[in-house]
Amino acid sequence: MRVLVTGAAGFIGSHVVEALEARGHEVTGFDLRCGDDVRDAAALARPLAEADAVVHQAAKVGLGVDVADLPDYASANVYGTAVLLAAMARHGVGRLVLASSMVVYGEGAYDCARHGRVRPGPRTAEDLSTGSFEPRCPRCGAGVLPAAIDEDARTDPRNAYATTKLAQEHLAANWARETGGTAVALRYHNVYGPRMPRDTPYSGVAAIFRSALEAGRAPRVFEDGGQRRDFVHVRDVADANVAALDGGVPGTPAVYNIASGQPHTVGELAAALSAQHGGPEPVVTGEYRLGDVRHITAAPDRAAAELGFHARVGFTEGMKEFATAPLA
Repeated sequence: MRVLVTGAAGFIGSHVVEALEARGHEVTGFDLRCGDDVRDAAALARPLAEADAVVHQAAKVGLGVDVADLPDYASANVYGTAVLLAAMARHGVGRLVLASSMVVYGEGAYDCARHGRVRPGPRTAEDLSTGSFEPRCPRCGAGVLPAAIDEDARTDPRNAYATTKLAQEHLAANWARETGGTAVALRYHNVYGPRMPRDTPYSGVAAIFRSALEAGRAPRVFEDGGQRRDFVHVRDVADANVAALDGGVPGTPAVYNIASGQPHTVGELAAALSAQHGGPEPVVTGEYRLGDVRHITAAPDRAAAELGFHARVGFTEGMKEFATAPLA
């Protein structure tokens, strides 16, 4: 298959390119770092004329710094995707794999002993400042236990990045229904691995910890370190993209959690990286960021059943590699 990969020079995109080529696909890369912009319909014309499918990885990533980031997120992620989809329709390209994110869910799923499955709202600054980090049942205020979230859960984006990723999913769904195309959105959980970008205000927690260790600083763990996440290796994510090229139903958009299915806490992540790197040991600070979610872990069963996707890189193996892997 002839595949156009946007964001091909990026962290995840570069691994997707390698995985596609390893399976015999003919890949054309398209990346802003090389002067290619998905917001430029003219620049898309030639590669789309020769493509059977698009794997859309290009995006402004991270949670953002403040509201001043809103125009950039909307332009790159929403407008850029709209331009790409319109161009795909003009050139008759009928298959799309879209990089989405678990951040579209907001806070994860929880079980209350009295009220069953619940979705707590955002935590308050007052609770966080007093070290009360765990969400409570929105109906009775009792403690709740975190649970894995599936693709049918209500979405609740809580920052600019999350909102634009959900908008991308909706635009892809519009395109699929109107053109009869096949749109598969992959909701990545916490991706890590070689070539991950270094510590920036937009970096994920794994890169922040890894950059600190490389500089000889102790990883600073926010809250009490008990935040649960699903850390999935970038090579597994790349494999999911390859599998998604054969998935989906024309005219009917599909979404899948792409995760390891084995959650770990942020504190465990910091400790594992520190141990593999030879220190320094993490420091639990009690600091917090308003708007961060406490727990978000995935049920990847649908991707396994419908795409045949199973994560292969275990947490221990992945952390051992990542502790010394090259960063971008």
